Amino acid sequence: MSNPTNFSETKQDRVLSDDDWKHKWEIKNIGFHEKEIHPLLVEFINEMQYGRTKLNIFFPLCGKVVDMKWLADKGHNVVGVDVCEIALKEFFVEQNIPYNEETVDEIPGAKVFKSVSGTIALYCCSIYDLSPSVIGKFDGIWDRAAFVAVNRRDRERYTNVLLSLMAKDCRLLLVTVEYDPKLHKGPPFYVPESDIETFLGPSCTYKLLKKMDAFTDKQKKWGIDFYFENLYLVLPKLES
Repeated sequence: MSNPTNFSETKQDRVLSDDDWKHKWEIKNIGFHEKEIHPLLVEFINEMQYGRTKLNIFFPLCGKVVDMKWLADKGHNVVGVDVCEIALKEFFVEQNIPYNEETVDEIPGAKVFKSVSGTIALYCCSIYDLSPSVIGKFDGIWDRAAFVAVNRRDRERYTNVLLSLMAKDCRLLLVTVEYDPKLHKGPPFYVPESDIETFLGPSCTYKLLKKMDAFTDKQKKWGIDFYFENLYLVLPKLES
């Protein structure tokens, strides 16, 4: 089902640096931030929980997404990462969650903001500085806006981090976006299913759970005429 689009004909080679993302938060250019819990997470949360409770759940490039509080309120432990300190602090303030700030000994210059309750820990650093030795491994991962925000040239590096953080029974819910990449430079970047096969397929099985029409006036302003969000369930392959 992958789209055979020739990327040499697209605008998808745009590269954003950490400073670019920080600037977006500084000037409040955060149209990617959703104020409501993502409907695909609500609909398919049981695919992640799979009858389990008190999961350790990872949010890559988390920003201040409200989904983190929703899952913590369900009794799960949440760990997020983002380079934007503004976003992480705003999450705790806007959700009225008391928190403490600590340094991260293993990562020079990094900080971690922890809820007083101990159920939410948000790391302020590059995701590429994280490893299981720092934050452990996870039972679930919710990737709503990370894979589609990563520069195309960094997709292999990014997925290698995800793979390193997945416990053997981890259940990753991955949202990709689909539109005509010849008409919009991103982010969010178009991710063909062939990239999921390339970067996750060797180590994981995956299946499409839902293709949701998410086209709104916001996307129309980008000059595109269709926009879908595709939700995949990604599972580590069982060791033989």
